[in-house]
Amino acid sequence: MELAPDSCILLNDGHKMPVIGYGTYAPQELWLTDQAPERVRPAIERSLRDLQLDYMDLFLIHNPMELKPGDDPNPIDENGKVIYHNTDIRDTWKVMEDCKAAGLTKSIGVSSFNRRQLELILNMPDLRYKPVCNQVECHIYFNQTKLLGFCKSHDIVLVAFAVLGSSRDKGWVDQDSPYILKDPTLIAVAKKYSRTPAQVAMRHLLQRETVVLAKSFNPERIKENFQVFDFELSDEDMKTLNELDRNMRYCNGNKWPDHPKCPFHDEY
Repeated sequence: MELAPDSCILLNDGHKMPVIGYGTYAPQELWLTDQAPERVRPAIERSLRDLQLDYMDLFLIHNPMELKPGDDPNPIDENGKVIYHNTDIRDTWKVMEDCKAAGLTKSIGVSSFNRRQLELILNMPDLRYKPVCNQVECHIYFNQTKLLGFCKSHDIVLVAFAVLGSSRDKGWVDQDSPYILKDPTLIAVAKKYSRTPAQVAMRHLLQRETVVLAKSFNPERIKENFQVFDFELSDEDMKTLNELDRNMRYCNGNKWPDHPKCPFHDEY
């Protein structure tokens, strides 16, 4: 796939998605509490009102893990345990399909699903729409080769977040975890191309046919992060960067390790 600033990837429902996007994160959103089928459509309608839009381009199940609905994003019982709910994700997906059919969103997808959880949807006998994408953590230290291959085989786009690592201000990130942008091999490859480590890390993912989300609050870095279309990594350098994989997550779900739908216990 040739890459240019206006490059898009064709989704399995016929719509298109830009190959690079601006990452965002809103810590007070209650996405894990809206998976019960009766809460799905009200959730998208509320978001549309807040955004003053008639429809969304893409609506995702943010994470397969579900918490008890309510105002508290981390509801706990009298013993201090987080209250989990375990809605059948297939029931949730049916309402997602209804939202697409009603024109509330052009496309529907998932995030942080593993292969087994994707298969629950893909094997639904009355499936109307496949997920167009699976948005997951993906970077040089966690390159998701097996999950990427599975998604490609089912015409599902892998959308990569935390592509440059994850901020240490998140409570679930190990403060001692390595910094991607300080990796000596990545830095050496970046110098070879007269690019920043961030640009090379993103270009590596783009050449693996993933969609890339990069987050920054620095205007110069935001502009810099989108300047990844006027160079190409060689096959040799792609292989070198592929070999940096450590099977290491920054966002490992350690806040809810015993959740029945935690996606991180499977190999991929």
